[in-house]
Amino acid sequence: MSNFKSFAIASAVLMCLATPSEAQALKTMDDVGRVIASCWNAPSDSKGTVTLSFSFKRDGSLLGPPRPTAIAVEGDDKARKQFIASAIDALSSCMPLTFSSGLAEGIAGQVFTMPFTAPKDDDGSPMVNTQ
Repeated sequence: MSNFKSFAIASAVLMCLATPSEAQALKTMDDVGRVIASCWNAPSDSKGTVTLSFSFKRDGSLLGPPRPTAIAVEGDDKARKQFIASAIDALSSCMPLTFSSGLAEGIAGQVFTMPFTAPKDDDGSPMVNTQ
């Protein structure tokens, strides 16, 4: 097998392993929050919080685009827009998630909120909340 084919196969395998949605089925909203948080990197030197409001379909995809509902970001308008865009992009890039059958049954159509805070808060508290 050529080096290129070997590289392509190895790359494809690694991409599948690195995708949060390909992991074990998520059973709780704490699990969902941890996976989404792992997809986000705040813009460098940013400080603040944006809370996004969103809903899921049973298949783990988003039901419509996420919406910022509370914004408290330091800096000018450009910094604020970059911060919000990074949170929205992170949430969207994590989709679709893989829900356990029990979580999928109760999650569809509910509105959830999640704060994206920089610097990241590692207190371990639940991050995704029902509105």
